[in-house]
Amino acid sequence: MRDGYVARWQGVEYEASPAGDQVRLYATESEDGFEQVRPGRYRRVVPAAQVELSYVRTVCTWRGEPFIVLGEHDEWTRLEYTGGHAPVAEALGLEEFDFGVYQGWAPADEVEDVREQRV
Repeated sequence: MRDGYVARWQGVEYEASPAGDQVRLYATESEDGFEQVRPGRYRRVVPAAQVELSYVRTVCTWRGEPFIVLGEHDEWTRLEYTGGHAPVAEALGLEEFDFGVYQGWAPADEVEDVREQRV
């Protein structure tokens, strides 16, 4: 499950963090030009003009409604409703996490059509 920026640089896709006119690229293994920031985490800063930047998030449906996948724990999946209809969110038993933002836990085996979406 991914949720965050990714950048394609020199034909390879990396986890990324944009910062103005630069982008920090992250790798899990040592690569030329990357510095280790902690075990299993390497970083390289490149000009933003050299990368193709995207935002990736994991989406799904639960009980026929659209959601973003926020996390997983044991046999449960944390979801955020994206349908925009408060009565539907309430009927699904979701909590109002913030004004108009509804979240809840769903049994993982009920979550369908899990896929990555680029925005």
